[in-house]
Order: sequence, then structure tokens, then C-alpha cells
Amino acid sequence: MEEPVMDVAHLGHVELLTPRFEASRRFFTEVMGMVESGQQGDSVFLRGWDDYETYSLQLTAAATSGLGHAGWRTRSPAALARRVAALRADGVTATEHAGSFGHGKAFRFRDPDGHLVELYYDTQWYQPPEALRPALRNQAQRYPARGVNVRRLDHYNCLAVDVRGCREFYERNLGLRCTERIEFDDGTEMGMWLTATNKSYDVAFAREGNGVPGRLHHITFALDSREAILQAADTFLEASVPIENGPHKHAIQQTFFLYVYEPGGNRIELAHSGARLILAPDWKTITWTEAERNRGQAWGLKLTDAFRTHATPPLAGEG
Repeated sequence: MEEPVMDVAHLGHVELLTPRFEASRRFFTEVMGMVESGQQGDSVFLRGWDDYETYSLQLTAAATSGLGHAGWRTRSPAALARRVAALRADGVTATEHAGSFGHGKAFRFRDPDGHLVELYYDTQWYQPPEALRPALRNQAQRYPARGVNVRRLDHYNCLAVDVRGCREFYERNLGLRCTERIEFDDGTEMGMWLTATNKSYDVAFAREGNGVPGRLHHITFALDSREAILQAADTFLEASVPIENGPHKHAIQQTFFLYVYEPGGNRIELAHSGARLILAPDWKTITWTEAERNRGQAWGLKLTDAFRTHATPPLAGEG
């Protein structure tokens, strides 16, 4: 057995593109309960109340929706150097990127499906202003008591034309572990879930059926409990935010979920994974069959057709 690569610490942030910047900004602050920690250029930077870094969401004004980039923090400067060297040895162009808000030198590259990924180590820990200073020293920020009250960024989910190729890329170059996957009867890998931590997953990929690379399915924020997910559903009801799917429980990864769309058109998930952690260092990847996948979610719910097809940026005619 090869020695595992543990250089990547965790998913740090995602950049979300929106053609309706001010409406998206209000959604994340007023409805989701996130706090703004800064602004730079066409971007505003937001955080959940227990994100330890300065931000976990970069919201950027753009002509369309989708993923700008995903940022991963490494475990040390040496770990960053090792991952960049591994990427370049694999023929990947990894370009130094400076001047980012909230963190130091980074290196950016594209995965096999064209998604932009960033690795960095130096970062700014969040320092709350007096009004947001928590009563407990081991909490990043005062509980906002506003809207959904998202705790932290949890994961993101992309589509990929070649799911297997993306999985092998992240395993080989970043050392991520595959906890669960879907393989259909014809051998096509239809989905996979990867982790850098003891969480069950930090990023997931599903197969892109239209042959269009580089699209985002959703980003996910964690809440404290299943009850908090149900309360979020009421918050969305009061805010006139349509619910696409849920509340319900996924069979794969057993996440209790709720999906909505933010005003810019990006799908947002709220999730609670319970106490489920991947503690086994020799975890065996769970592979789900086509028949098992077709049974629906854990309690029999069938997801909407749009859940299987819609992503951002949208295709022509999708809106």
C-alpha cells in the first residue's frame, strides 16, 4: 500500500459568479445569514459564523453564473510546494497567483474538466469586530441569529464529462480519497465523492450528460442539525425562495439536505451530515450500482428532473 498523501488540509473557499450581484449579495447576507468580511474589485467576501478563515465565499459580479474557482488550503508551505511540483510533473500548468483577498501566495490550475482550482497555505484568520466578538473563545464569530445562520462552507459539486478521469487526477495530484462512487452497468463512472479530511467528502463530481465541460452543480453550507434544515425551509418560505428538492436524506453519504437557487441562478444546498466521519485510514471505497442509484434517495424520494440536468453556467435555453 502506498503511503497516503496528506498535503491538502481542507476546502477553504469557493468563488461563485453571479449576473445579479446585488440580489445575490442580499440573499447570502439577509437570507443565508452570512457576514461580509471585505470587498475587492467586483467581489464581496462572505463567511459563515464558524469559518475560521476570513471568508469562505467569494461572490463575484459576472456576465453569467457558475464557479469562478475553488480554493484549497494545504497543511504547510512545504506541502504547497510538493503539490505544485506533483502537478507540474503530471504535465499540469500551475501558475502563481498573488494579490488574493484574505490569503497569501497561491497557485492556480485547471482540472481535467476545466474547473479552476487554487492551492494556498498562508491565510488570515478572521478577527471579528467588537459587535461580532463571541462569548466563547473557541468560536470564530458571534452567532448571527439572522436568516438560515449557515455555520460553514461544507463542499462543492461539479459536473464532469469524464468523472473517472477527474477522480484519478485529484487522487494522484492532491491526495484526495474517494469515499463513495457510482458505476453504471456499462462501466461508466457516473459520480464520485472525494475528501481531504475526516469528513465524508469535500468535493463531488457527477457526469455531465451534455458533453459541456466546466460546469457547477451546487455549493453546500453546513447547518448544526436536521431541525435547522427544517427551520431553513421555513426561512426560505417566508423569503419567497422556491425549494427545488428536500428536505430529505441522500442515500449516498446519508446527508440530510435542502436545495434552493440563489438569485444569480446557482444551486445552493444546505446540509447536515450528522456525526458521520471517515475515521478508518484504510477506508474501502463504496461503489453504488445503477440499480441501487435508480431507487432514489434514502427514503424513496425522486429528485426533480432539473436536478440531474441543470448546472451553471446554464446551457442555451435553460435560462
